[in-house]
Amino acid sequence: MADHSPVNLTPAGPPETILPPPPTEAAEALDRALSEPAARQRDAIASVVARYPRYLDAWAQLGLRGRDEIERYAYFRVGYHRGLDALRAGGWRGSGYVRWEHETNRGFLRALDGLRAAAGAIGELDEEERCARFLRQLDPTWPPPDQR
Repeated sequence: MADHSPVNLTPAGPPETILPPPPTEAAEALDRALSEPAARQRDAIASVVARYPRYLDAWAQLGLRGRDEIERYAYFRVGYHRGLDALRAGGWRGSGYVRWEHETNRGFLRALDGLRAAAGAIGELDEEERCARFLRQLDPTWPPPDQR
């Protein structure tokens, strides 16, 4: 299978990886789940994750709606690890930019930032700092203006 994911080499710095968009039907399913009343969103998003387990933003959205710190941590960790797999499949070799400005990267970055916050919430301070440092390495402008 050919790799069609863009990895942009720039003379001014490390390469930049842009993740491919999710399948249209997955994005539509997540949009429908997010439009559910708050009391039903978590279960609706979990159904999307069950159908599209590689959909990073669905994992991140599920993490945001976890019922407690451990559940949030678990969802964010899965999204983070699935994101690393997607990045590697997209040509990322362990270094280079993965910027928030690209909509398709946001699910991974949300999962990583959620993992950072969840690690802090359960007292895993070294993991919280590692995630914060990784976010700044992936996108030197982190956090994005709408996350500050």
